[in-house]
This record gives sequence, structure tokens and C-alpha cells, in this order.
Amino acid sequence: MLLLASAIEATPVEPASAWIMLLFAAVMMATYVGVAVERFHKTVAALCGAAVLVVMSLSLGLFEYIKIYDFLKEDLNIFGVIIGTGILVDVVGRSGLFHFLSMWIVRLTGGQASKLFITLCLVTFLFVSVLTIVPAMLILSSLVLVICRSLDYKPTPLLLSVAICANSGAIATFASGLPNIMIGTAAGIPYMQFIQVSLPYAVISLCVAIAGLRFFFRHDLPWHQSEAERASLREQIETFDPWALVEDRKVLIRSALILTLTVIGFALAQQLGVGMDFVAMVGATAALLFAGKGVEDAIGKVNWTVILFFMGLFLIIGCVKQTGALAWVAEQVVAVSGNRLEWLLPLLGVFSAVASSIVDNIPVAATLIPIVQDISGDAVPAEPLWWVLIICCNLGGNGTPIGSISCVIAIYALKREANVHVGWGTFLKLGGSIMVVQVIGAIAYVMLATNMGWIPDLP
Repeated sequence: MLLLASAIEATPVEPASAWIMLLFAAVMMATYVGVAVERFHKTVAALCGAAVLVVMSLSLGLFEYIKIYDFLKEDLNIFGVIIGTGILVDVVGRSGLFHFLSMWIVRLTGGQASKLFITLCLVTFLFVSVLTIVPAMLILSSLVLVICRSLDYKPTPLLLSVAICANSGAIATFASGLPNIMIGTAAGIPYMQFIQVSLPYAVISLCVAIAGLRFFFRHDLPWHQSEAERASLREQIETFDPWALVEDRKVLIRSALILTLTVIGFALAQQLGVGMDFVAMVGATAALLFAGKGVEDAIGKVNWTVILFFMGLFLIIGCVKQTGALAWVAEQVVAVSGNRLEWLLPLLGVFSAVASSIVDNIPVAATLIPIVQDISGDAVPAEPLWWVLIICCNLGGNGTPIGSISCVIAIYALKREANVHVGWGTFLKLGGSIMVVQVIGAIAYVMLATNMGWIPDLP
């Protein structure tokens, strides 16, 4: 059966001298600093770091130029998923389906702050798990701002709640987050197995987030409203038209059907003997064929900057790996932990979460994948290490305003549309506290699942 190709292939590497390892590691860390600093575009930082390391590698004779194609060809499936889902979500969004669902949800809650808060958190979880975090956040941030203007609610509580809950939705399925695709592909985790292990804790982390958000914003929304206030809200909401952005109802139905079939295809990809990239591209093609109008525009909406960012990142990881530096780090981790799973899990979970909150979970995942491959073996099972990495990389994004793309989108929208500035101190109190609880819970969950035999062996 054809499985997804490994994101970073475990091949033996002849270690370079210590000074070469340190030099390459320094360039990689400098690149990550460039990714984290807002002054630089993270794609430009990644491409610059890749160019420098490739030139250094060729100059020092670490490998021949053709080797860089090996670094990239192993990750073509990731590019396929990004391109396919990008086109699919854009075409489906144009049909008005997402706006229709959002307006229906608002009507269902009657505009009451408490119901609206819970519903938006749940819808965020659902949207992110199906659509991935970026398109879901773009849709939901616009929706929340419209709702807050219409109902005269403060936008900060609801928009930050959506951003933080999005990171719980990001661990729900294989395709809901880019780190999931990277790690799941490298580990060879089937789609349904991903849901079996990750979805339960995704729900738990969502409950933790909702409880923390409700407490933090306890004075910022009218949680207890009188009957007269509720009646006034219902009158306002009756003026909202769910069909406002739907030009053709037949196109909306076709879009909903194609999206549903694509999600089913993701779940059945392994049984069908195909990769998730193939399913994503078939879904995108079907959307363009049966529901798309502006084909050129839809293809142009693909996030090519993310693809270029990945290209640069994979070249960086490939070059550093060729020096033997990542294998050396793995040896030190094993030495510190005594090669004991009860120490490796907390060490990996805390490090991946903290690093993801400072830099970005994508380079953190890419760096730790080969390290986990080197750590795992006969003495240490790979499965719990993969799961703690997946969960903590995603939830680490709640730690700081720049740790997750969902938080970046929400804070940027607040600044641009509502002229509201969210400082680091405020966000650290909110997101940082929630992240700590979620990460501790994730480590405990993986340990418990491992001891109870709930985590199935990888094929």
C-alpha cells in the first residue's frame, strides 16, 4: 500500500567537525531569529538562510549540488496539500457557504454574549479542523468584527478567544495544521489513527481554553443579559441575511458537497492507496471544475509565500542534518534523559511548546522531526514522542502574540479594524497561562495513553 513519503528521511550521515556543526547551527538559529522578528518577512529569512547554508555546504564539500533536490522531493506531498486545500477553500468561500453557516450560527444564539462566546469557540474548532488554521481564521476574524459592530460588543474578547481556540482545532485532524502534516507524514500516521489519538485531547484542550478565556474576560462582555436586552438583540439579528453573499444556491450546494467529499477522502486516503496531496488536488480540481468561476484568481490565492518558506526551511534542515548536528543533539537528549520515556516526554513537550511560542511551530517541527527519529528505537517507542510533539507544537502557539498564525491574524485585525492594541503583557497573562495548563495536560495525556495501551502502533 502506498503511504505518504517521509518528510525527512532517516539516512546515515558522516559527522562533520565540531566547528562546522556549530557554524551551521548558528546560521540556522540566526535564520529562526529572523523568522521571529517582525521586521523581516519569515519567507525572506528562510530563503536567505537556505542560500547561505547551501553555499557553505558546497564550499566545504559536504555534498554535491544535486543533493538539494533530495531535500525537497521528499516533501512534495506537503506542497500538494497546501496548494490543493488553498484552492479548494478559496473556491468554496466564494460560493458564500462559510458566510451562510456563520450567519446561521449567529441567529441560533440570538446574539446573547454567553451563547455567542461558546458557539464561536466551537465553530472555530470545527472550521480549523476542516479548513486548516489560516483560511478558518481569515473567515472567522471578519465574522467576529461584523458581529461585534452590529451588536456593540467589545471585539477583543471574542477575537482573542477565536485565536486561542483555533490552536486546539489545529490538533484535531491530520490536515488541520501544517505541523500535523509535516510530523504525521514523517511518522507515517494514518488519517483515522490521527483522529483516534489526537482528537480526544484536542477537545480537552478546547475545554481548558474556554474555561480560561471565560475567567479572563469575565468583566469584558455582558454575560448576564435581561430579557429586554435579548429581545433587542433578536430584532437586530433578524436583519442579518445569511444568503447575502450567495450568488447561486446550486454552486453553494456543489461546494458543500465537494468539501465534504474531500474531507472523507482525507480519512480514506490510506485505504485507497493514495496520498493526502492527491486527495487535496482532486478536491481542488473538482472545485474549479464544478464550482469555480475565476480559475486564475483562485489559483493565485494559493499561499505561495508559505510554500517558499517551506522550501527554504527544508533546505536549511537538510544542510544542518548533513553536518551531523541534529544527530548529536539527539544523543545529548538521550544522555540527559537516560533514554527513559518518562523523562523524554516532558523534555520534548516543554521544549517544543516554548520554542513554538517564541519562533513558529513550523521550523520547530521541522527541526525536531529528525531528532525524534534518532531518539526513538528499540528502547524508546516512537509513537508517544510523535504525539507529544504534534500536540505541544500546536498548543505552544498560545504562549505569545507571535507564537501562532491565528494569534497574529487576530491581533492584526484588532489593530487595523478596531484600533485596539493587545500588548505582550496582556497576552502572556491570557495565552501563556492557558498554554501552561494545556501543555502539562498534553504530557500527562500522552503518558497515560501510552501506559494504558491507547496509542496504536504505527504501520
